[in-house]
Amino acid sequence: MENIDYKSLHLTPEQEDQNIEAAFQDVLDGYLHSNHRKKVEIIKRAYSFAKEAHKGIRRRSGEPYILHPIAVAKIVSQEIGLGSTSICAALLHDVVEDTEYTVEDIEMNFGKKIALIVDGLTKISGGIFGDRASAQAENFRKLLLTMAEDIRVILIKMADRLHNMRTLGSMLPSKQYKIAGETLYIYAPLAHRLGLFAIKTELEDLSFKYQHPEQYKEIVAKIKKTDKDRQMVFENFAAPIRKKLDAMGLKYSLSTRVKSAFSIWNKMETKHVPFEEVYDLYAVRIVFDCCETDNEKTICWSIYSAITDIYKLHPTRTRDWVSTPKANGYRALHLTVMGNDGNWVEVQIRSQKMDDIAERGFAAHWKYKIGESDEESELETWLKTITDLLKEPGPNAVDFLDTIKLNLFATEIIVFTPKGDLVTLPKDATVLDLAYNLHSEIGSHAIAGKVNHRLVPISYKLQSGDQVEVLTSKTQKPVPEWQSFICTAKAKTRLEAALRKERKMLIEKGEKMARKAVEGVSPEDYAQFISKLMAHFHITTRDGMYLAIGCGHIEINEGIVKSLCKKQNLRLLNRLWPFGKKPADDSAQHAADHSLQKEIDTKKVYVLRSVNGVHNYKIAQCCNPIPGDDVVGYIDDDNNVVVHKMDCETATRLKSSFGNRLVATQWEESPQVTSFMATIHIEGIDRMGILQELIHEISINMSINIRNLNIEANQGVFTCNLVVRVSDAAIVVRMCRQIKKINGVKSAVRTS
Repeated sequence: MENIDYKSLHLTPEQEDQNIEAAFQDVLDGYLHSNHRKKVEIIKRAYSFAKEAHKGIRRRSGEPYILHPIAVAKIVSQEIGLGSTSICAALLHDVVEDTEYTVEDIEMNFGKKIALIVDGLTKISGGIFGDRASAQAENFRKLLLTMAEDIRVILIKMADRLHNMRTLGSMLPSKQYKIAGETLYIYAPLAHRLGLFAIKTELEDLSFKYQHPEQYKEIVAKIKKTDKDRQMVFENFAAPIRKKLDAMGLKYSLSTRVKSAFSIWNKMETKHVPFEEVYDLYAVRIVFDCCETDNEKTICWSIYSAITDIYKLHPTRTRDWVSTPKANGYRALHLTVMGNDGNWVEVQIRSQKMDDIAERGFAAHWKYKIGESDEESELETWLKTITDLLKEPGPNAVDFLDTIKLNLFATEIIVFTPKGDLVTLPKDATVLDLAYNLHSEIGSHAIAGKVNHRLVPISYKLQSGDQVEVLTSKTQKPVPEWQSFICTAKAKTRLEAALRKERKMLIEKGEKMARKAVEGVSPEDYAQFISKLMAHFHITTRDGMYLAIGCGHIEINEGIVKSLCKKQNLRLLNRLWPFGKKPADDSAQHAADHSLQKEIDTKKVYVLRSVNGVHNYKIAQCCNPIPGDDVVGYIDDDNNVVVHKMDCETATRLKSSFGNRLVATQWEESPQVTSFMATIHIEGIDRMGILQELIHEISINMSINIRNLNIEANQGVFTCNLVVRVSDAAIVVRMCRQIKKINGVKSAVRTS
């Protein structure tokens, strides 16, 4: 029933009950066709328990709530491939949170194992880090703590998030932005890290759909439009390969996989190219049957040899994940060859077993399905890293979220210790990262490294295949500067723990100095003094203020103390007020401010407008959106709506961390003429008069004000960066379109 307005169906109670029973039977049928032990009785009991517990409760879409846990159980069983324990936990996953039942009730009825998983899945209200911290970050930390005991917790959570995303259409726009942003920030990388490729792709596409609906529709339509042509190209490409593989006597399937809408859009944005110039729209996948695991590698390379006999190989784009699997368990042989149409085509070669693991991730071979193993898996190693990290999470939930996220990306390198041991690290990891991953003491006392027998600093970025020795000294101590070049979660956590003690001492020192400076004033006057001091130096937190004083970066002189404590000194107070704003004496200005300062309702769309030149919003400096851009609003501490571009990195962080402060926004349809700066990057073939034509087109034909222009030509190619003053994003789009019509111009894109 995804994306259907359930209320519009007008079902009778009997019809609803039939729908519920049919949905559950679908779960059972799928389970009975799997290779799991058939524990039907406990699944039926869990269903009856959950149905009774959620009786009378409905989702926002109007459907009975029980349909949600049934849908999650179906994903868990049929899309991830888990068994009866996980199906039961999925059916019961919201019982403790939403009803009067407790974890003890679950344990009494279904045993300790299911109760433990349900407890891990139960969302925690609030957080131990205070009101301003992200509850979601705290939930995520608790989830990972439980996950270290049973991987099924995170797999079921992934299924829960996937169903929530599939039914996101019934939520308020502000909720859609929050959940979609959170999904892209946390859950999609986590799905990738766990090898759940199909789920990761769908989560990315759904997030994209709700954050950029117009772009999503456009790309999906273009993919559909080019489907016939693409299929024809694939058949021409595949025909000689099929002939070769048939001659080898292999049982195989050969198919094409189109890039997801999100991947295409991401490439268009990062490379600044239109849809038509994204040439690697699809990949070819060969999946062969192999009874003996020992022969998989041999067959992969024999297929590789057959393909390279037909097509020209790209020398630098072969990836052997058969010999060295990814940390998420992914195994395959990738190569890129030149097709008949002159475009590069990626070919993925896998056995059936490799394909199952690629689609279902660790669930396809987790030890509780295939029996206990003495050999430590890559997943267990990663879980141990997570457990180490969680022991010292740090006081800031949002920082923790950023730190933990570093461990979720699957882009990795492999380095060797002097003894030949393999160590897997994230891309861009340094010698210091390796040192901390080996041991916290080695990290804290590291002074240099030897990479391939060459002396390098601890900030040196490692490459896959490097042999690394860490050099240490007992006199060495961690310093704050190290934070700028470490990237692993363990290194960040260990370093932060060492620096936290000193930071605390400096904050205490700064507070003593501040109190001494205004000794004898009332607590109210002291609080006011500190607020004014923070505003004067543009520092957002009190601890940050004290730290700056304690470090000696800020000196509280007698003049500042007198001016901030003297209430009648209005001129100076106005000058020191945050952001340089002065209280308006003008009555019209005051009226404008008053009309804009209304209570902000996050459940409604906030209209971005201006009154007498005063905006009811602030432009975020990190991404500088202009009217017409896809934007989201963030309500800051002063109740101002700060507008970010939807795909801004800061906005993504806010979506996952401060979802309750987000507000859906809309630009005023007929705004007063207001100008904004936009930067355009132009590339093309250099020729006489190209600059004159550019200026004439922009300034004369389009009457657009050029504020800055920088052009450079090199070996027949020119690049130009220009800053223009415009009223909205539509003008920029139109301008780029006109510029590209100039003879010699190859691309014109807005960069900020």
